[in-house]
Amino acid sequence: MKDITVPKVIEFFSNLLGVKIENRRLGIPVKFGKGYCRGFVFNENIRMIISNYELYEDLTIKNPDIDVAKKMIFFKLQNVFSKSGIPSVMIGTSRLNTDDVISIHSNTATINIEIDACYLGSLFYSYEKSSILKGLLQNTQPYLFEQILYPSLQEIVNDIISENPEEAFELFFLRVKAEELICRLLMELGKRDDKQLYALNVQDIETIYKIRGLMLEDLGKPPIISELSALAGMSPTKLKRLFSQIFGNSIFSYYQEFRMKEAAKLLKENRSSVSDVGYRLGFTNLGHFSKVFKQHIGINPKQYTML
Repeated sequence: MKDITVPKVIEFFSNLLGVKIENRRLGIPVKFGKGYCRGFVFNENIRMIISNYELYEDLTIKNPDIDVAKKMIFFKLQNVFSKSGIPSVMIGTSRLNTDDVISIHSNTATINIEIDACYLGSLFYSYEKSSILKGLLQNTQPYLFEQILYPSLQEIVNDIISENPEEAFELFFLRVKAEELICRLLMELGKRDDKQLYALNVQDIETIYKIRGLMLEDLGKPPIISELSALAGMSPTKLKRLFSQIFGNSIFSYYQEFRMKEAAKLLKENRSSVSDVGYRLGFTNLGHFSKVFKQHIGINPKQYTML
């Protein structure tokens, strides 16, 4: 008997690999790679796929879950299985997530949640005051936002990954956790003060993420808007506007936040000295470095090394 609680894409994946799904879990055979993929259809309004695997080569399959009549909102959580990288989540409308094919990449460690926008909207008393919530829930334009996962959000993700409830409670438990995570993420997005949203296209998104990647390659070099604008092929105004809309922060503030996270990592994990870290990250004045570090981390670098 077909298990209707398993997403179709997991079934297609299992057929491609020639392996059975057991308890909504697809284990990757050793001849193809390693790891696993778990999928859950909680009801007609919400589903989730947890993927943590490596394949020897990329695969491509037909997307079996496209329903153009439905407006879905997707949440793609990244860097949640390991300490490498900053845990974050991409949140977008189905206008950006309806490809006819799905590329199953050789190295995937994500949690993907999809929820019906009409169902989610019915849970709100009012969302008109937030342009971001309104844009997501009405789902008439292609929008994308990225949110850093703070520790309280990461705790919910850890429950999803690590908890092993009895089979009778599994779907119930994971649905509640998925909806809690969605609620908390939307609460964070609702704090952003965007007054006007701009519809995005795939090229815009790829360009903004390319600029973000270039900007974070060398955290010792502050971003220069004119240079980034030329690389993006956008006006400085458009670049700053779209970057702020997606990441919820200005280009320099975003850079500074990651710069301080890197400083904290070097101080804690590499046991580097305060002066070495400050100079490495482009500060010529260590007093200024300490001031910026305290603004972002809460204490000065010297105190941080003693924790």
